[in-house]
Amino acid sequence: MTINIQFVNLDYSDSLAAHTTERLKKMAEKYDWLISADVFFKEEGNEPEKGKICNIKLSAPGPQIFATSDEKNYEMAVKETISDLEIQLKKRKQTYKTY
Repeated sequence: MTINIQFVNLDYSDSLAAHTTERLKKMAEKYDWLISADVFFKEEGNEPEKGKICNIKLSAPGPQIFATSDEKNYEMAVKETISDLEIQLKKRKQTYKTY
């Protein structure tokens, strides 16, 4: 699986990119039919408790899968977004299951 990480109006963070890549690679081992992942990190300053946004778009057979989360730090945003993606991937896997 190809992983593209972009920081929108932010400085590049090696540790955050490595953390995200590690989490996505674990997911790719479980779902070997994933093609690529596009990850976008951005920040919105509207709320003091939140504002760290992580968007992940997965390319897979069929429609693309997308999830986003807005948390108080990027690590929590990555965790929440990947959790949402796992739910969608489980549903997708059920539809492609061969009997």
